[in-house]
Amino acid sequence: MVGLKPSDVPPTLGVKMASAGAAACFADMITFPLDTAKVRLQIQGEKTAVDGIRYRGVFGTISTMVRTEGPRSLYNGLVAGLQRQLCFASIRIGLYDNVKNFYTGGKDNPNVLIRILAGCTTGAMAVSFAQPTDVVKVRFQAQMNLNSVSRRYSGTMQAYRHIFLNEGMRGLWKGTLPNITRNALVNCTELVTYDLIKEAILRHNLLSDNLPCHFVSAFGAGFATTVIASPVDVVKTRYMNSPPGQYKSAINCAWTMLTKEGPTAFYKGFVPSFLRLGSWNVVMFVSFEQIKRAMMVAQKRTEATN
Repeated sequence: MVGLKPSDVPPTLGVKMASAGAAACFADMITFPLDTAKVRLQIQGEKTAVDGIRYRGVFGTISTMVRTEGPRSLYNGLVAGLQRQLCFASIRIGLYDNVKNFYTGGKDNPNVLIRILAGCTTGAMAVSFAQPTDVVKVRFQAQMNLNSVSRRYSGTMQAYRHIFLNEGMRGLWKGTLPNITRNALVNCTELVTYDLIKEAILRHNLLSDNLPCHFVSAFGAGFATTVIASPVDVVKTRYMNSPPGQYKSAINCAWTMLTKEGPTAFYKGFVPSFLRLGSWNVVMFVSFEQIKRAMMVAQKRTEATN
């Protein structure tokens, strides 16, 4: 990814993957309540409200959850979320530069199509590994912590076991197709937009390669990603959270949403999606750049002493 001066030694694959995983986990811990609010808004409408509870807007949803379920409900599924980022972000972000170089044969300044192809590739690869963690995360976030509502899962490992025993391996990889579609879109939009914005800023000397540059690039990437990926994200969330038999397929889920709730249903939870993706991108990319540089410095020092 852009950000190294020509005189810098490129970071190793291990440094990039470890930096991406650590930065993504940090970003998840900061922005997880927004993600939970997004999930609750996205599934609202597919079933009747419980005890008259309705969610209105991102901050209204967070307020309602804290009032009715307690503040811990905002972090339902955090363990699975961190597990997801460790194997998901380290692949989709950490491998991006290497895959991009593979497609170009090591040439500098790849065109936009090559960047998009690299983003789609690493996004699809990451989903293949991390899908079970995403299923558990979404189901925990959708689960209400109310005495009047029976809870499907009591713990992260119990959730994996319960899904496997009741739905088989297909249950753990439920929604893989919409998730691959969603993450291919997210990854190529997020990484390519960040790449292009940052390159343009540095090329025109608008900012130096430091925190303000990373902030602007990440914020722009977050907005572009939300606009493009929201429809697929809503379908993915509803399909992964649905009990067996509710939808025949992800396409059937999308069609049911369109016919019952109209096209606006595909942008349910857009504001929390943007707040979450925008803030997540800022925290993740800024952290990623700093962690990567710190690890490179530590690596150089280690090599110098050997």
